[in-house]
Amino acid sequence: MIAVDEAPLVSSSPAAGQPRRRGVVSQGLRVYLRTLSPEDLEYLSEWAEDPFTERMVGSEFLNSYKHVYDKDPSFYEACLMDSTQIVLVIEANPEWDRPLGLARLFNIHLLEGYAFLEVMLTAPKAIRRGFGVEAGKLISYYGVDVLGLRRIEAKVYEYNRLSANSLRRNGFRQEGILRQAGYQDGQCWDMLVFGILKHEIEQQRKKDQVYLPLEGAEGETRDAS
Repeated sequence: MIAVDEAPLVSSSPAAGQPRRRGVVSQGLRVYLRTLSPEDLEYLSEWAEDPFTERMVGSEFLNSYKHVYDKDPSFYEACLMDSTQIVLVIEANPEWDRPLGLARLFNIHLLEGYAFLEVMLTAPKAIRRGFGVEAGKLISYYGVDVLGLRRIEAKVYEYNRLSANSLRRNGFRQEGILRQAGYQDGQCWDMLVFGILKHEIEQQRKKDQVYLPLEGAEGETRDAS
């Protein structure tokens, strides 16, 4: 991952970002999470072809959209009907001119109370700004508050130190290593396994200022200054 010190791209017109304010689920100090919309398929098509995102995340979600659905619009409806995952789009405050990526909970097991976490930042200028860390917190709080989860797990490639550190900053603990369980760049890689429990998520929540559920989601953006 490379650090980028350039200023974020902010929409020149306040009204330009309003359609993307719909469906807001949770909001923090710097980012908010909203529901997936049909218009987001254009972004998914772009992200699914990005070699950097593929190498760092290896997302089954994007791979399914690209290879199983062949980027067909029916993928959106399939996401809505899939009770085993929650897919949310990451947006920044103040709003950038496009989404920053995705945060999702998948392989959700409501009876057992656990799920897996995936956070991907697809905008290079958003890397190393703390957006991914906050997005991970927000969707973890959502999992506890709305879905009643007691445990969240995550896996990252051994070379993806940025994602591993982001998980640690959110209170996740490394619980093990899946030897050569990942495959990228023509070779096998170890996968680091992280986990966090409900009471550990609550401990993290006490340190943060986030809003869930978001009141007046269709209204004005909260002042995060």
